[in-house]
Amino acid sequence: MRIVKLTPETRTNLLNDLLKRSPNHYSEYEKTVNEILENVRKKGDQALFAYTKKYDGFALDADNILVKEAEIQKACDSLDGNLLQVIRRSAENIRAFHQKQLRCSWFDTREDGSLLGMKFTPVERAGVYVPGGKAAYPSSVLMNVIPARVAGVKEIIMTTPPGADGKINPGTLAAAHIAGVDKIYKAGGAQAVAAMAFGTASIPKVDKLTGPGNIFVALAKKAVYGYVGIDSVAGPSEILVLADETANPRYVAADLLSQAEHDELASAILITTSKELAEQVSTEAEAFAGKLSRSEIIRKSLDNYGYILVAETMEDAIDAANEIASEHLEILTANPYEVMAKIRNAGAIFLGEYSSEPLGDYFAGPNHILPTNGTAKFFSPLNVEDFMKKTSIISYSAQALEKVHKEIELFAESEGLTAHANSIKVRFE
Repeated sequence: MRIVKLTPETRTNLLNDLLKRSPNHYSEYEKTVNEILENVRKKGDQALFAYTKKYDGFALDADNILVKEAEIQKACDSLDGNLLQVIRRSAENIRAFHQKQLRCSWFDTREDGSLLGMKFTPVERAGVYVPGGKAAYPSSVLMNVIPARVAGVKEIIMTTPPGADGKINPGTLAAAHIAGVDKIYKAGGAQAVAAMAFGTASIPKVDKLTGPGNIFVALAKKAVYGYVGIDSVAGPSEILVLADETANPRYVAADLLSQAEHDELASAILITTSKELAEQVSTEAEAFAGKLSRSEIIRKSLDNYGYILVAETMEDAIDAANEIASEHLEILTANPYEVMAKIRNAGAIFLGEYSSEPLGDYFAGPNHILPTNGTAKFFSPLNVEDFMKKTSIISYSAQALEKVHKEIELFAESEGLTAHANSIKVRFE
């Protein structure tokens, strides 16, 4: 991995480099995506079936689009029993964590007869997109579905692309069954996003659409926002490790590569105050890359977006981490809690040498659907409230309104909205 001294110039160059990976920079695909969306919006199932044949090689129709109970049971039976048990335990951890996010409606009454409050209501139907093929991740099924189920969503549907034989990854089906998906449809790509956003004869329109996918899925989600709610427009995976001289270089290298293996656009960055650690991590990363199964992807990822930045002080390192606002942030320092208190921007923070990033991906409980490409500055991990609507409640008695009606009328008239003022005034004529 390249080792670079952290300076204002190198930090700016790095940020510009990382932003190139954002879905906002792939406008060459937007025309294709928009054509797919428009065709599915106008032609429904006809377009959906045609695109599935074109891109997935499967002859989809109204009879085979819905995954049958027998297919789900067969998938569960085919999985290793130990793996199935791990998926169940992971689901329990995720459910327990997200249960703590539930908020109750609240109402504040006053002696003058006024009442203010906030009513929390789950969306009616949520749609989850799950990648297929080599990018099938049962863990993402759990992370998307369980928060929706905890929120109380009435119906949760899922789309995932079929293989040319019409089959779905068995781990994906098992995870969907454990998480509590109501219906699973064999459809993928931008066409599946369009089907859930607009509705077809086979796939119902959803209110909220979540889940990861390739650049076509990301751009499709971005385009349908407004027709439906979405979680976010996710970019490639990323990890940033903040470390001092106390960190274990072998652990740091292994953790960096855990994200580099996702794809060639994944980002793996170490910021450290120790030049010695930087050199050791570079050596260890090279050794690991040579023997891991996805070594080719790892090497390209590190060549493209792998960096080791050596900072003068930990404060400089922390400032850079806040500016990068990484999806995953590991803190491997003598006092990780002290450093954590100074972090303002990160999707998920992992503290200490035994809190490796994959712990969050698979098992701990917090959601692994996280903001990427610097959006941790204003986005949060997927959570229960993403599947709930907040409605304001306002009730004033005549006595309560009488005390303030002249003030409201004055405010409305100052904005030139005399009908607003009149709506209050007529009650006291």
